Amino acid sequence: MKIDVRARNHVTEIGRGERVLVLAHGFGCDQRIWRFVAADLARDHRIVLFDYVGSGRSDLRAWTPQRYGSLQGYKLDMIEVLEALRHEQVVLIGHSISGSIGALASIARPELFERLIMVGPSPCFINDGDYVGGFERQDVMDMLDLMDRNMVGWADMLAPLVVKTTVWPERVAEMRENLCAGDPAIVRRFAEVVFTSDIRQHLPDIPVPVLIMQCADDAVAPLSVGDYLQRHIPRARLNRMAATGHCPHLSHPDETIALIRDELRRPRRAARP
Repeated sequence: MKIDVRARNHVTEIGRGERVLVLAHGFGCDQRIWRFVAADLARDHRIVLFDYVGSGRSDLRAWTPQRYGSLQGYKLDMIEVLEALRHEQVVLIGHSISGSIGALASIARPELFERLIMVGPSPCFINDGDYVGGFERQDVMDMLDLMDRNMVGWADMLAPLVVKTTVWPERVAEMRENLCAGDPAIVRRFAEVVFTSDIRQHLPDIPVPVLIMQCADDAVAPLSVGDYLQRHIPRARLNRMAATGHCPHLSHPDETIALIRDELRRPRRAARP
């Protein structure tokens, strides 16, 4: 049976223009978190938004622990959305784990991507020898255990850390609601996949230019992560933001939009053969 990818991933297209920008959400969110950025960029670009299976308004019936037990399933979601829309040479703007997912997708299908813009990315969240990812392995295990015992308590703890703003308290509340919105078993499994993932070995194989947008004070992806990415991705640029927290597109949309537009003004370069 042919899969309706547009329905499965609740694909939304807005805007007009020659260039296609794909906005991919991170863990605990869905495409709505891009609404401020998307509304501005849609003035002169074609915007594609979607929900990974298990998130937002995606078709939960399509979720299986086999496919979505690693980042590979989410990589396939991204590739299949682009194939369904027949888009190539897109600019992928990926938040957090979508930076890693986009990297894997670009390696698998380089013709689909012009460049990657990673917002708050991390190739590995767990500290490993000289690598500082931000969390000890036990920190992650404790977080997953808290999710098992008290999902609301976990969301109450995490939301103000990832949306660090005193100007928009309602956006912290929005994140808290988002974290608790999905099927608890799927959210818990996605969290485990995200926080135990490690794509460091794949970074040298990313075939397209990459902009790393890193917040000044991010409890999830510390400054050391941005430096690591810049050193290990062949054509990477690092831009440290004034924004704080892990979701600048929600807490600091104006700066996020300005930096994305600056990157889009850079000369286009074809992917490596």
